[in-house]
Amino acid sequence: MKLTHIALQHYRNYAHLELETPHGVTIFLGSNAQGKTNLLEAIFVLALSKSHRTSKDKELISWEADAARITGSVEKRYGSVSLDLQFTSQGKKAKINGLEQRKLSDFIGSLNVVMFAPEDLEIVKGTPGVRRRFLDMEIGQVQPGYLHLLQQYGKVLQQRNNYLKNVVPGHVNMTMLEVWNMQLAELGVKIMKKRKHFIQKLQNFAEQIHAGITNGAEKLSILYRPSFDIDALQEESVLFEQFMIKLSQVKDQEIRRGVTLAGPHRDDLAFFINDKEAQVFGSQGQQRTTALSLKLAEIELIHEEIGEYPLLLLDDVLSELDQNRQTQLIETFQTKVQTFITTTGLESVNISKLHDAGIYDVREGTVKG
Repeated sequence: MKLTHIALQHYRNYAHLELETPHGVTIFLGSNAQGKTNLLEAIFVLALSKSHRTSKDKELISWEADAARITGSVEKRYGSVSLDLQFTSQGKKAKINGLEQRKLSDFIGSLNVVMFAPEDLEIVKGTPGVRRRFLDMEIGQVQPGYLHLLQQYGKVLQQRNNYLKNVVPGHVNMTMLEVWNMQLAELGVKIMKKRKHFIQKLQNFAEQIHAGITNGAEKLSILYRPSFDIDALQEESVLFEQFMIKLSQVKDQEIRRGVTLAGPHRDDLAFFINDKEAQVFGSQGQQRTTALSLKLAEIELIHEEIGEYPLLLLDDVLSELDQNRQTQLIETFQTKVQTFITTTGLESVNISKLHDAGIYDVREGTVKG
């Protein structure tokens, strides 16, 4: 998979940009706040229809403009695909080869990306919400229907939470609550099974990669921590009953606190290095290596799922890695993964290891090769 061309209109600090991207490695070089990260973000948005930096689409539209647009040409094993994504105050409009997509989930997956940025360390040491977002973004790329499932779950969860927040104890409409419970459980077990399956696959790749980076000195394990115990091999009907039982057990507590206490919206992940939890006991170097292993594992997992390698986006991350980790990263993507790198200086990039690299200067929303 290769992005051969990208164009931006009124996107962040880019009034208009047309850029050919023929190289295996593209380096965007420039000072801070010039628009380097905006370019990588635009590629990410073209793949997933949402930013990794903000949940507010209006922030993607240039100041005093009414709409933003990203278009791109993607070469895939079965031919070329043109992508067109527009943002307005009324919402998003997505087209594949000129045909408007009724659902965004039909658009997502046409371009696959793996983003690695300094803030990805938070996957290891940050909040459960960061790890859930990591899971959802990656599963959504290889199983677009998963995102639609999440949206449905989110709507039911919001309705249920609104009811719990406003209900008076002792005056609960149990019939109404039971309807929401059934909807929540039906959608929730589907999400949880997909997450469990994805984590098992990610574990297989990440363990091997982590062992390679540490020369066999460390073993990485990934543990799925749902809000109640599940077995991935169990039938959905069994998991549904377990979910319903859990909701009945926490009902009184939920009514007191006004919030739903069980379900995939409270899931978490844990990472263990040699059987010690990395979030708690890992050094900063071990946490960096864990995050790097996860990102490299994503590349291999996506390739296994769709038969093509995704694009790799490295946002000012090479300067954060020591020589060993940077070499491992470069050797992984070299020759097989189209890569886009942002950096403030070439001294932080091991240029001697790179082949077929194009370097572009970025200054105040303009890009020059």
